[in-house]
Amino acid sequence: MQKEASLKTVAIIATVAVLTVALAATVRAADDSTGNPVQAQIDHGKSTYAEKCSHCHGPNMMNPGTITPDLRAFPDDKTRFVTTVKNGKNNKMPPWGDILSDDEIGNLWAFISSRRKP
Repeated sequence: MQKEASLKTVAIIATVAVLTVALAATVRAADDSTGNPVQAQIDHGKSTYAEKCSHCHGPNMMNPGTITPDLRAFPDDKTRFVTTVKNGKNNKMPPWGDILSDDEIGNLWAFISSRRKP
């Protein structure tokens, strides 16, 4: 009986340890290696930008010779940015609201904001 209780205690402790490690790994995955959640947003935004935006706006957020604006000079106006991305603009930029999630658009904003020219 006592041996069974000890084995159950060990099993419970092992389960708690595994769950704790899994939780810690999940939290670390949400943040970057420095534990900075804003940097993680920027990194995710950079990836989304490279995949979805760079073909028109250029790999460095500017594409000379086209109608796309230099995104490094985009005003510090998140609402305007989100509205433009979701709804498109002047029949030149297509709407992305049905393609990108709110989190992806927020991450794009974090990335664009981090690269803004002073």
